[in-house]
Amino acid sequence: MKKLLVTGASGFLGYNLCQYAQQNWQVYGTYYFHQININNVKFVKVDVTNIIDLQEIFNQIKPDAVIHLAAASKPNYCQNNPEDSYKINVTASLNIAQLCADLNIPCVFTSTDLVFDGLNSPYKETDPVSPISYYGEQKVKAEQGMLAIYPKTVICRMPLMFGIPSPYAESFIQFFLKTFREGKELSLFTDEYRTPVSALTAAKGLLLALENLEGDLLHLGGKERVSRYDFGCLMAEIFDFSPELITPCQQKDVTMSAPRSPDTALDSSKAFKLGYNPLSLREELESLASLI
Repeated sequence: MKKLLVTGASGFLGYNLCQYAQQNWQVYGTYYFHQININNVKFVKVDVTNIIDLQEIFNQIKPDAVIHLAAASKPNYCQNNPEDSYKINVTASLNIAQLCADLNIPCVFTSTDLVFDGLNSPYKETDPVSPISYYGEQKVKAEQGMLAIYPKTVICRMPLMFGIPSPYAESFIQFFLKTFREGKELSLFTDEYRTPVSALTAAKGLLLALENLEGDLLHLGGKERVSRYDFGCLMAEIFDFSPELITPCQQKDVTMSAPRSPDTALDSSKAFKLGYNPLSLREELESLASLI
């Protein structure tokens, strides 16, 4: 089997990707704070912002391909800690691009739908970026910088994702479920729209991009544009909780450190033509219901 190096493997998406990718790859995962265990996956501790540390890992593993997931992915954290988050979101990404360029190996980078301001959805790959938060700005700089260093990089813009949590990183639905199970009220935005997918679907999309593209941009959103409120109502139905626990509210009325785009729905028709085929949200949630 060829060797796949996954950065940020202890995170939510990394945890799911490593488990799925091992079907066809010898997977190596990096972590910094939290070591986890997945059968048949080898984990290595590394500071991805340190080019020397990364070089040592690349020299030891000699990967045939890289999927770079490691990131500071919480917009409020990035807004409040711009220098620290820049090191992870930009500096580390440029380091990865340079090392992949040196080896001339496939490199996939996960960006975000938050590179857009949310005023002109659904967004295609050809639409101009328009970030309104530090997180979005940092991902744009990483996209552009990686492609400048290594034009063969594939940039995958990811939507809101949900699914089985890693031991150290949850998706947003874990908070929803905890709130439902405690019988507490859950306030959800009616005016923030995304195109969510499960982490398993996202993992399939990333490997599809890795194996079929070179030097390209790809949106990996789902097929349905929904608000957080509508998503929560669907969850309540499928997981058998009272919809009366959900209270509608508006994003514009909630003060947060990072400005939020109201509608970053992605047009992923390019990925669909490539073979990316997300299930409906109902099907995704029904398949998760027995697992979480």
